[in-house]
Amino acid sequence: MMDSKSYEALRDFISAKLKKVEGALPRTKIIEEIENTSSLIQTVTPEMFGKLLSLDNFETPDESDWQKLSRDLELHFDVRMEHGILIQGEEQRERDTKWWTSIAKQQSKNYYWSRLRKYLEDSLPPEVIKTLDVDTDIVMNNIENPSFSAFSRYGMVVGHVQSGKTGNFSALVCKAADAGYKFIVVISGDKNNLRTQTQERLNESFVGQTNGVQVGAGKGNSDKELLPISLTTIERDFNKADADKSSQGLNFDNVRVPILLVIKKNTSTLTNVIEWLQRQYVNKVRNHAMLVIDDESDYASINTKESDDPTAINKKLRTLLGLFHKSAYVAYTATPFANIFIDHQIETEELGRDLFPKDFIYALDAPTNYFGARRIFLDGGRKHLVPISDWDGDLPLKHKSDLKPAKLPTSLLHAIRCFTLVTSIRNLRGQASKHNSMLIHATRFTDVHKGLSKLAEDYLDQLKDAVVSYGKLPDAEHQSEYVAAIKASFEACFAETEFKWPEVIGRLADIIPGIVVREVHQKTAVPLEYRKDMPTNAIVVGGTSLARGFTLEGLSISYFIRNTIFYDTLLQMGRWFGYRTGYEDLCRIFMPGDRIADFAEIIRSTEELFDDFKVMAENNMTPSDFGLAVKENPDSLLQVTARNKLKSAKEINHSMRLEGRLKETSYLRSDEKDVSDNLNAVRALLDSLPAPSKTPDETSGYLWRSVDRSLIRKFLGAYKVYGNDRLGLTSRMPIAFIEKYAEDNPASWDVALHSGFGDPFTYKDLRIKKERRMFNKQSGFLELQNRQVSSGTAESIAIEDEDLRKELSRSRGKTREHLRCPLLMLHILQESLDDDGKEKENALQEIAAFGVSFPGNAASKSETITLRINTVYYQNILRELEESEESDD
Repeated sequence: MMDSKSYEALRDFISAKLKKVEGALPRTKIIEEIENTSSLIQTVTPEMFGKLLSLDNFETPDESDWQKLSRDLELHFDVRMEHGILIQGEEQRERDTKWWTSIAKQQSKNYYWSRLRKYLEDSLPPEVIKTLDVDTDIVMNNIENPSFSAFSRYGMVVGHVQSGKTGNFSALVCKAADAGYKFIVVISGDKNNLRTQTQERLNESFVGQTNGVQVGAGKGNSDKELLPISLTTIERDFNKADADKSSQGLNFDNVRVPILLVIKKNTSTLTNVIEWLQRQYVNKVRNHAMLVIDDESDYASINTKESDDPTAINKKLRTLLGLFHKSAYVAYTATPFANIFIDHQIETEELGRDLFPKDFIYALDAPTNYFGARRIFLDGGRKHLVPISDWDGDLPLKHKSDLKPAKLPTSLLHAIRCFTLVTSIRNLRGQASKHNSMLIHATRFTDVHKGLSKLAEDYLDQLKDAVVSYGKLPDAEHQSEYVAAIKASFEACFAETEFKWPEVIGRLADIIPGIVVREVHQKTAVPLEYRKDMPTNAIVVGGTSLARGFTLEGLSISYFIRNTIFYDTLLQMGRWFGYRTGYEDLCRIFMPGDRIADFAEIIRSTEELFDDFKVMAENNMTPSDFGLAVKENPDSLLQVTARNKLKSAKEINHSMRLEGRLKETSYLRSDEKDVSDNLNAVRALLDSLPAPSKTPDETSGYLWRSVDRSLIRKFLGAYKVYGNDRLGLTSRMPIAFIEKYAEDNPASWDVALHSGFGDPFTYKDLRIKKERRMFNKQSGFLELQNRQVSSGTAESIAIEDEDLRKELSRSRGKTREHLRCPLLMLHILQESLDDDGKEKENALQEIAAFGVSFPGNAASKSETITLRINTVYYQNILRELEESEESDD
């Protein structure tokens, strides 16, 4: 096997040739270039080829090296990415939304974008750069031509968590500067670490230098006359002293280059910027255009108070926008729920419009190499997930700031060992120059972070001593219990990698001394730093300060036990999403089983919202339509109630749209009488039904068509759903709204009794097989694994046309579009067999569940279901949730 320098030089040589190929690169072209290079080495000799690469000791690649090269190059070049989807407001459609691509871009020198594009060629696949160009062109078309005399545009760009939103708005900044936007403000979260990281990236992508030294796109490509002026630095935010200093003779009229600010999202910083501008211009800035990019825009920017008394940051943002006759506000987020809850009609004389993206919303796609939520939690057999259950004794979920953990859970010790192994395996793979990170996110309190950090450091020191002392010995695991524990972790998680245990522990002995523990919170003593000149291998302990936007470089192992049921909060905590080229197979996420279920459920719901977005784009609907769809989504009630802070309201009206949705009893009562009563409710419904329209084959079941809704209402009233939360605030089963739907909607229903692969179930003349499911048994209730009752094709039983049914396949959303009426699905469940195919001890043999599939999609025009809600009970739930969200880190 080649040494890392020879391997990297050879890879870069072939990459340079592949970059010259236009368009997507199929695997055959990559293999062809590898074969050409292999022939070249044989022809000119390895020694001469090494000189061509400026290497004195070039090692000849063997077969394993060529195979590895093929894999690495395919991972980089064989990547596809579709451009995004656009929804425009009604007024926006009447404007010129091709001004940039049809005229201005062709007339511009495109200095900033051209050099960024060239810089990105070293790190991004060609197809990703091409899509980035298209995506940002579309956003440019929608933010307005800066040469216009006056405008105010409000838009939003929605991406996936850790999918490259910073790269997208960096490209947008470059193009906006090329177009003539003079003042560019990037607002980057409320934490110093995120602002610093964003400033560093914009220095690389746009400014081109840091402290006078060329960096990133500016290396060898910096025109002093076009050097942007950045009023913030990596070290310093925009403060009062900087504002006073910068106002000495500097204004938009006497500089020819764009001015950049990268600021934290807090009141004092925004006030400094506003006051500095007001010193320069007594009245509004008339002749120069401002672009405001609000990163993580769903956090703190949203007004959660009454419209005539907005929150401080919301007020400052609107004041800033109001200082310019020409302004564009673009919100960036991966979790747009809060943005959508903004009242799009609010506008005051003092502050102008609120921040609702009335003009456009642009939803970005993710490239095929994105290590995203679906790949981790829904696809691939959950191979990256390690369920844990031993943490509560050492790190209780509900703890106070004075908790002093005495020891680390066994599962966390295992996770730390896994991280050390990842650093070794990546080193063996020729990734020695890359950063490696592990995340420990187990609390929201600074002092608890410190306690965990100390315990992690103590354990790491014990591992270091053992591995350095014994790691090079042939029987290292017999010399030390710590090395033996590392081997056990290797066999549990990484035995399938291409390297054997002696290679891994031997290399680990060389690199483990460089692994460090770092805390990230408001009182951090030694900061986490990812240097350009050497790799960082860090176990990072943190919570809130890491939960939004901040990127942990080379994150491979995550240990996560935080709790929240808010979609946006939970998704933003998922720092493990992103790009893991060359080591995705090594990534592991340790978390409790119910957190895994939370993520899976939220991801499915979020994907439904993105599907809604696509449907709305196809039907020329507006951002306001999308906002209403989110508010009326069955899974949004908790978000709406909490975000509106309804502390004084006794009752509220809430509307819900059920069209195109599936709601199921994923939580089931486990009391013996309740189980019996629910089975009897199913039998009673079956007694009242006529002869079925469809008889079962081995895997489907019975179907009854055109069932009178009175029978459905009677069943819904008799079946005992879990808990007292009839609106589905926490259980996601809004039975009260479903009952109201059945009462108000005159349509008849279809009813299905599904069959599975379990034991026979017979009731009178009806014969099916029970459906095998896995249950998480809790106190007083059962939770279905993945919180799914039905299988992927269950709803298709109601599709009459066989060809259409095959065409829809497993697309549940598309299936609902073709349903003729609501479908009530009845399920008789039985606990799954164990891993050996045998019945588990005390296995659950028979329990009834149901689901309702509603026809339609996001473009359906049917009436919403509205209920009057007494808020007392829900405020109690929200109070508990808010307490669990409080933090000091």
